[in-house]
Amino acid sequence: MKHYQDYKKLFSLIFFGVFLIIPLAFSNAQTAQELQNKINQKDADIAKLEEEIRIYQIELGNIGEQKNSLSKSIKELDLTKKKLVVDINITQTKIDKTNLRIQSLSSDIGAKQNSIENDVESISLGIRDTYELEENNILETILSKNDFTAVWNDIDNIVAIREKIREKILELKEIKSELEDTREETISAKNELVLLKSKLSDQQKIVIQNTNEKNKLLIQTKNSEANYQKLLKDQLAKKAAFERELEGYESQLKFILDPSKIPSGRILGWPLDSIFVTSPYAPRWGGFHRGTDFRAPVGTPVKSVADGIVKGVGDTDICCPKASFGKWIFIEHNNGLSSTYAHLSLSKVKVGQQVARGAVIGYSGNTGSSTGPHLHLSLYVSSGVKVDSFDSKSYPGKTLTQPISATNAYLDPMNYLPPYK
Repeated sequence: MKHYQDYKKLFSLIFFGVFLIIPLAFSNAQTAQELQNKINQKDADIAKLEEEIRIYQIELGNIGEQKNSLSKSIKELDLTKKKLVVDINITQTKIDKTNLRIQSLSSDIGAKQNSIENDVESISLGIRDTYELEENNILETILSKNDFTAVWNDIDNIVAIREKIREKILELKEIKSELEDTREETISAKNELVLLKSKLSDQQKIVIQNTNEKNKLLIQTKNSEANYQKLLKDQLAKKAAFERELEGYESQLKFILDPSKIPSGRILGWPLDSIFVTSPYAPRWGGFHRGTDFRAPVGTPVKSVADGIVKGVGDTDICCPKASFGKWIFIEHNNGLSSTYAHLSLSKVKVGQQVARGAVIGYSGNTGSSTGPHLHLSLYVSSGVKVDSFDSKSYPGKTLTQPISATNAYLDPMNYLPPYK
């Protein structure tokens, strides 16, 4: 009987269709395993490089405790450059790993699409043959046959085909869902790749800055310790004079603090992934340190502590070298607070840009009034601070532009950040 033979053909497709897919999956299985092995190797490479970074950070910490000298400064710059090169290697390795992930996911997508095509073909054939069988009047079929076993076999075939169609549809839905998940994961990996490539470009720029800083230092000192000490003495004198000048300027600003404008609770996020406080919001060196300093080797990603808008980006070293914030970013947040991130090596944001909590806005450095690489975070009541300018007496003829705040508008960042241990 024609329909019976069609069902035989259909059942062969349904029962053995899965085996039509298996050779494709099997041929990719070895490739998939190879890709996973390569990904695992990249993970091992990253772990090894991170250990190198840890050793460099210990060495930099030890150097930071030594007395200031030309040899110390040059060694610190050299170690920083070596660390930055390893940072670049880590980022490149992560890029390679992400490319392998994307390759693996693309292969997985191809296999799932082939499975879907096979399922659709089986379902289409089943529907078509069921329709053809049902088009014949069942009573006519019974009356026209002497062999009732064949008739009941045909009826059983209809039921079996419908059940297999139902199963295939369920399989199809499951594979389709898996395919959508895999595509979302691929998009996420591609977005991660874009961020990593941007980070790699930033790190390369910081290495160039580091090299230029070393060359400038050698030119200024003519590789002489005596010249270095004289340069250092002059810089410290100007720094102290500038800090007194800024303190006096800000203390004269009139600001009436409204306690109701100050939010409560630990509503901010950490500005770094790894937290170690080196100098708190407290009296220091005969003055008052209006902010919190965090240990941060040059090139460490710096993050916004809350959602907000960038109100200022600048570099005080242009007008007043080694006297203030250096490269800085000022953000007005949506919660009544504002923050400044200082001594950066590189800024990643522009004035007017909206930033989210945890977004990378720049990289830590050693610019401005900094005795070693770190991040300085200042926090204010937004209504008591703004980016402003004033003519500096410490640097005659120079105009400084940076966030300026009335002294009573400063806040201790640690009261708003997560608990610190």
